Amino acid sequence: MENEFLKVINTRRSCRNYRKEQIKDEELNAILKAGTYAPTGMGLQSPYIVAVQNPEMKAQLEKMNAAVRGMSGNPYYDAPTYILVFAPLDCPFAVQDGACVLENMMLAAHALGVSSCWINREIEMFATEEGKQLMKKMGLPEGLGGIGAISVGYAAAQPAGPKPRKDGYARIIR
Repeated sequence: MENEFLKVINTRRSCRNYRKEQIKDEELNAILKAGTYAPTGMGLQSPYIVAVQNPEMKAQLEKMNAAVRGMSGNPYYDAPTYILVFAPLDCPFAVQDGACVLENMMLAAHALGVSSCWINREIEMFATEEGKQLMKKMGLPEGLGGIGAISVGYAAAQPAGPKPRKDGYARIIR
């Protein structure tokens, strides 16, 4: 079965090499809006989405993420935009809700010709005192934790095709 949405799902790939050019505001707004339409537990819309294009804040995020990894380099792959997702620490669906938001935004980005990559370690980054202070600087309410992030931009090169799907990945039991 083929349709445009399934094609978007089947062709999205993670990008780890971005052009320096910033994405268009209308693309960013559409990507963020797609995140707000992700399903959330009990329809609470508990996540918060923050897009960061400010060079100083991006540098701080890079340093924080690399420190959690115990590595150097830019864990956001030098993308022009980072989009972070936060959720209330007391929300029983925080990780699931945030994951749905991130996936919606990655699929929307791909549909618009914008590349993305899921970035991990925001949970650890924003559990630190530096992370809590940065959330305040972002204007977020207290009681939130980091869930994840995506790097967003135009790909510098065409990503590789998909790996073959493993046998037995999906099953139907009737």
